[in-house]
Amino acid sequence: MDALRATALSKQYRWSGGTNQALKSVSLTVPKGSILGLIGRNGAGKTTFLRIASTTLLPSGGKMDIFGHDVVQETNLVRERIAVIPQESRPFYWMNPRELIYYFLTLRGHTREDAHTRAEQALSELGLLEYADTLVSRLSGGLRRRAMVAMVMASDAEMLFLDEPTTGLDPVARRSVWEAIRKAAHAQRTIFLTTHYLDEAEALSTRIAILERGTLLAEGSREEIAQKVQHPYRVVVSGGFTQGELEGYGEPTWLEDRWMLFTGEKDAREISRMALERGARLSVAPVSLEDIFLQIVGKDISRDEEGDDEGA
Repeated sequence: MDALRATALSKQYRWSGGTNQALKSVSLTVPKGSILGLIGRNGAGKTTFLRIASTTLLPSGGKMDIFGHDVVQETNLVRERIAVIPQESRPFYWMNPRELIYYFLTLRGHTREDAHTRAEQALSELGLLEYADTLVSRLSGGLRRRAMVAMVMASDAEMLFLDEPTTGLDPVARRSVWEAIRKAAHAQRTIFLTTHYLDEAEALSTRIAILERGTLLAEGSREEIAQKVQHPYRVVVSGGFTQGELEGYGEPTWLEDRWMLFTGEKDAREISRMALERGARLSVAPVSLEDIFLQIVGKDISRDEEGDDEGA
C-alpha cells in the first residue's frame, strides 16, 4: 500500500479580488518508507498540498488517500497515522522543550513512561538536551524550530509532514535535523518534506517532485528526473574553445574565466576528447538538482514573482 496517493487534486482560493488556482490537477504517489522532497519556488503550491494531506484544508477537487484513508471522509483515521510540522507553527512559549514533547506525546496516547523515554531520545538526537529545561520564550528561533522537529520525530506516527523544517537553522543544526530524518526513514517511516533548499532535497530525498504554480512538472528519483531534462551533464572548460563551438553542443554560459556548458552524455564525451587534444582544462559531472530545476522550471528556485502567494 502507498503511504500517499493524490489523484487530480486541485485547490482554488477565492477572495473579493478574484481567485487563485493553487493546485491544478496534481497526481502524485508516495511509496511507504520513502522520503519525498516536494520542491518549488514560493507560491508553487507546496504548503497548500501539505495542508490538504494533513487534513487542515479541504481540496476543491480530486482525491487524496493516506494509507488508504480518504483525507476528507476519514479525517480521524488519517490523523492517527500522521504528524505535522506546519511552516507557520510555533511552540507553546510557557513550556520548555522537554515539556513540549512530553505533552504532545501524551495527547497522542503514549503512556507517561513511554512519553518520557521518547522525549529524552528526541532531545538528544536534535542536540537539545542543554536547552531541555529552558522556556521556549527564551530560545532563539532556530532552537524553537528544532524543538518542533524533535516533538514530531518523537511520535510513533507512520508518516511525517515536514514543511520547511530547517528554515532559520545554522549548518550544524540543519545536519542534526537531516540525521533525524534519515533515522526515521530507516525505521520505515514515510517522510513528506517540502523545502526550497535544493541541497537538502538532494541529500535526503529518495524521490523528488517539482511543483510550479500549482502544476506538477516532474516526479521520480533524482536519476529519473535527470534523464528527462534536455542536458543531463555539466561541462566546465577553461581555454581551447570558442563560444560558437560550444553552442553546437548545448547551452554555454561564461563564468568570468571559463565556460559552463549544459549538454548530453555523447557530446560531453566528445568535448572531453577535444579538450585533451587541445590541452584545455575541463571537468564533467552530472547536473545538480539546482541545474535540473532551472532546466525544468526555467527559473531559479530563489526567484519570486508578484502574485506568487498560494492563498488569500
